[in-house]
Amino acid sequence: MLSLVFLAGPFAPSLSAHAAEKSSIDTADTAFMIVATALVLMMTLPGLALFYSGMVRRKNVLATMAQSAGALALVSLLWAGAAYSLSFSGGGAFLGNAERFFLGGIGMDTVSPWAKTIPEILFMLYQMTFAVITCALVGGAVADRMKFSGFLLFCALWLFVVYVPSAHAVWGGGFLQEWGFVDFAGGSVVHINAGVAGLVAALVIGQRQGYGRENMAPFDLSLAVLGTGLLWVGWFGFNGGSALGAGSRAVFAIVATHLAACAGAMVWGALEWLERGKPSVLGIISGAVAGLGTITPASGFVLPWHGALIGAIAGVVCYWFCTKLKHRLKYDDSLDVFGVHGVGGMLGLLLAGVFATAWVSVTPDAPGVSGLLEGDLRQLGVQALGVAITTSWCVVGTLVVLYVVKAVTGLRVDHEQEREGLDLALHGEALHQ
Repeated sequence: MLSLVFLAGPFAPSLSAHAAEKSSIDTADTAFMIVATALVLMMTLPGLALFYSGMVRRKNVLATMAQSAGALALVSLLWAGAAYSLSFSGGGAFLGNAERFFLGGIGMDTVSPWAKTIPEILFMLYQMTFAVITCALVGGAVADRMKFSGFLLFCALWLFVVYVPSAHAVWGGGFLQEWGFVDFAGGSVVHINAGVAGLVAALVIGQRQGYGRENMAPFDLSLAVLGTGLLWVGWFGFNGGSALGAGSRAVFAIVATHLAACAGAMVWGALEWLERGKPSVLGIISGAVAGLGTITPASGFVLPWHGALIGAIAGVVCYWFCTKLKHRLKYDDSLDVFGVHGVGGMLGLLLAGVFATAWVSVTPDAPGVSGLLEGDLRQLGVQALGVAITTSWCVVGTLVVLYVVKAVTGLRVDHEQEREGLDLALHGEALHQ
């Protein structure tokens, strides 16, 4: 018997205060969150893998897919081992504790204080899918030129240096949550972090060979369209699931999400139509993703038609960043991670402070959040401060991680490998001719 206890080690449920936080587990909420978790996992593989790989050159398609697959596998293991506990255990202002290392203390009926109607193991898994896609998103900014070994090491370090403190600060009882900063589904934790980290990485690694001189047309936009569809549907789990239960707030978030994507696609396409005479398929899907990313932090606080308006604003602002400012500043964010996700996350958080409608988010335990249109100027100020803090921490943390990775594995493939293509050079595989 003693040997069995010893072998169970940290995996055995404990009687800690955190584990003792129990509530009646609701089967409907649990079923809903299982589906939401599957949808968000699908967003990385195959959704993001197809979306990204359709927009790179033929010689880098498999390497781009490998980044999504590698991030999914590695980050999942690190999340279950330590990152979940550091994000959602303990009451520290900046970081959690080791109470849930290796999922210790989680039993069959244990619930998290952050999600009291579903098993904590499911809450852990749902939050894992967010960490996975955030790391995978960064890869789009440095597609075509980053070492796979460097990317994996970057994901492992960046998860703990940037993502975990951000997740704890916003969702795990940290200082931003205490200040009243609201981010329903990841405008700061996911989109600002991914977009800003992608921009910093692109600047540190440098432009692709031939950038601005050679043809770098997408390999197959049909793959990107298919990936967009999977992302779009998966976003219902991303935003709707962030209600952490099956109810009206989840449905409101899903409707706002869908309308934002539609508005973003229409506005971006219309701007291209006016400027170039033709709306491109790439523009339409980029606008949809911009709308999806921008509505994410506001989706559980606003009305559905606010979602459409937020998506339309995203279509204008993200279009300008991706097609005007990027070319003016000549930075090589390969797949516009910053212009779509980083800018969209910042914009969505600020607009949450404008459009938040109290009755959408009211709960038995707390009043709803009101934005500027309901007379609360303070909320907009808190949102702006949260955006500034998240962005600053991400810049500093990402720089530190990048230079550590550069010293250990190197960041960029050599000249010949880049010319040959990362599929063959890094993975020994290539698409059939």
